[in-house]
Amino acid sequence: MDTANFVVPPGRDPVSPGRTFSPKLLGRETGDSIMMFEETVPTGTKSTLHLHHQSDEVAYVLSGEVTFKIGDEVTVCGPGSCTFMPRGVPHAWKSTGAETGRVLFLYTPAKAGGLIEEQQRTGRKFASMTEPELAGILQRHGWELLGPSPL
Repeated sequence: MDTANFVVPPGRDPVSPGRTFSPKLLGRETGDSIMMFEETVPTGTKSTLHLHHQSDEVAYVLSGEVTFKIGDEVTVCGPGSCTFMPRGVPHAWKSTGAETGRVLFLYTPAKAGGLIEEQQRTGRKFASMTEPELAGILQRHGWELLGPSPL
């Protein structure tokens, strides 16, 4: 691998109030091996039900309580809990604690994380995209949206 060693200092620029994303490792920095970010998730924040075709996902709960649905299994996770969401397996999560949570998310390889990077770079969320734009970003980064959160 031709990537250089580096250290990411804490607090790499969260971008919005409430729910925030703080990039830690970007795909281009790791030779597309890993993409990692810390997300601040106020109570009630949730993902869509989705899967990744070419990347596995790991979530490590730093604080708060987050409920994960991975395949058919639902698990409530507190600080120190770690989940593994293999590529091709439908999953969703929701911040279910009384306090705002913080979760470290990691994609390997980094392809699926490119969607988060692109959304942060452009400021475009799914709701603001036309159907062709949404289809394009999902295809570029190997995501498939399966529906709203079941949580």
